[in-house]
Parts: sequence; structure tokens; C-alpha cells
Amino acid sequence: MKKLVILFLLILPAGLMAQNKFGSIKMGIFSPVATNTGFILGYEGGKNIDEVLSIGFSVDWFNKNYVDQHLVSQFNDFYGPNSSLNELRAKTNLHSIPLMGTITASWPVAERMRAFATGGLGLEALLIWYRNYDNPDNDEFKAAFDFAWRLGGGISYELGSRSDGFAEIAYNYSQPSWQYEVKDSGTGRTKVFERKFDMSGLMMRVGFRFFF
Repeated sequence: MKKLVILFLLILPAGLMAQNKFGSIKMGIFSPVATNTGFILGYEGGKNIDEVLSIGFSVDWFNKNYVDQHLVSQFNDFYGPNSSLNELRAKTNLHSIPLMGTITASWPVAERMRAFATGGLGLEALLIWYRNYDNPDNDEFKAAFDFAWRLGGGISYELGSRSDGFAEIAYNYSQPSWQYEVKDSGTGRTKVFERKFDMSGLMMRVGFRFFF
């Protein structure tokens, strides 16, 4: 019996320490200024500092195929209206991958339920396939980066001893951009265009958090 008590006392702290780490899988919708609303998938990992605060990191993935209407307008203004061709030139396939450090505060609001507020700072990487101006059937690749931040909050519900379900809403901010030069073969004119991707917008997600 004494050996069982000693074994229990040794195992219990290890079990409590295991609860200090967590992982979260998130999925939902994101509506940035630059594109239409689309699906976003994310993962957050971290460690509980105490019963209120946790710190960690998050990584997300958002993909959208769309026509950049702002770029169409720039093409029309500079080279003259040609909507169908300029829309082809402005077709874009964008992959957004923000990577952030996070801090979260939570507090109980009901039995098995907690409210939380969260914030993040980091870097947003955009992987962009866009059309060549002279040969719009051809794709070009570009990576763009920018500082990013995020603020949000939500509600979590204890599903089991090591799992929670949650719903959250957050505002994401970043504006990656780059410049490139286009020469019109017909007129010989050259213009520098700036492609700015305003990835600021709201995201609404649900997910599961597990402790280990």
C-alpha cells in the first residue's frame, strides 16, 4: 500500500505538468479586404502559465483564387479598357501563411465554460502565383512578407478532462506588398505597379483544444 501511495504521488505531478501543454486545431472562414471570403485552417500550440494565462504560437493557411479588381482598374486606366484581357492578367492564386506568437487570458463564466481573449504578433507570408502581363496564360511566382497582428476572443467548453471545444472571432491585420515593372509592347510605355494585398479582416472559427 505504501508503495502504491508513493507511486501515485510520483505520477500525479507528472500528470499535472502534462496538462500545462496544449494543441488546438481551428477551422472557419476568413474575410480579408484583398479577396473574397474563404476557408481558413490553423493550428495553435502552447503552454499554460497558470489558471488564467497561456503563451504559445499559431500558424494558419488560407488559399484563394480570385481576380484582383484593383489591378484590373490600374491596367484599364494606364493602357486603356480591355476588361476580358485585363481580368485574365489580374488572375491570382494566393496562399496566406501567418506565423505568430500568442498570449491568451481566460476566466470561468459558467460550469465547464470559460471566456477568453487572445492576441498575437508575428509575420505573414504570402505565396502568390499571378499572370504575366505580356503572356497572361503564363504564371509568375512571388513571395511577399509583412508584420502581422491579431486580436480576438471567444468561449470554450470543457468536453473532457483533457479536451475543450471552442468558438472564436478575431481581427487579423497585415498588408504584404511588392512592386514590379510592366512594359507595354504596343506603346513602349513602362509603368511600375504595386501589388498590395490587404489581408486585414475578420475570421470566425471553431475548434478543439487538447492537453498533454
